[in-house]
Amino acid sequence: MDLFEGLNTQVLGISIDHVPCLEAWAESLGGITYPLISDFWPHGMAARQYGVLRDEGYSERAIFIIDREGIIRYIDIHDIDEQPDNDEVFSILRQIDPENAKKYPVDLEALAAQLPHGGIVMYCNTWCPGCRKARAFFEANHLDYKEVDISRNRAAAAQVRKWANGYETTPTFDIDGHILIDYNENKLREILGDRVTK
Repeated sequence: MDLFEGLNTQVLGISIDHVPCLEAWAESLGGITYPLISDFWPHGMAARQYGVLRDEGYSERAIFIIDREGIIRYIDIHDIDEQPDNDEVFSILRQIDPENAKKYPVDLEALAAQLPHGGIVMYCNTWCPGCRKARAFFEANHLDYKEVDISRNRAAAAQVRKWANGYETTPTFDIDGHILIDYNENKLREILGDRVTK
């Protein structure tokens, strides 16, 4: 979320689920760092106004960028299983406020060169259940590892998308050049060999 705040942007999540469901979801992720609003009652009123409420009673997955004057500047509606392209969203935000964007230049190639290499590198985020399992696995085996949060590092997110067929799958591991997408303990054990003690 730091990247959005740097671009003078407030992120809001809106869901047609009721508050206890949203609380449970946020808790399952280990917490979230942006406001999440329930559009449960009257059911889907906001989703309906934005044209994304389906007749079946659920909403499309959508991103709207609204400028300071309340004008919708960007709309992205996609399937629930599709992952939005955050780099495109950042690009639109930069176009909307170019003066502010100058304060936060982005050179993904230069940033990519600064990503850690060698040893165990885990590309993750704060809410990923597989990342929590991986941390526990590494700690149980007394293995040193480096974490890179792809929600805060766009170069890392771009690197993960290259490895994971366009998806920002977490965790993704770079273990001495061996790339492993998603948490799989058996594959981790195979790659790490005798470094694994338990």
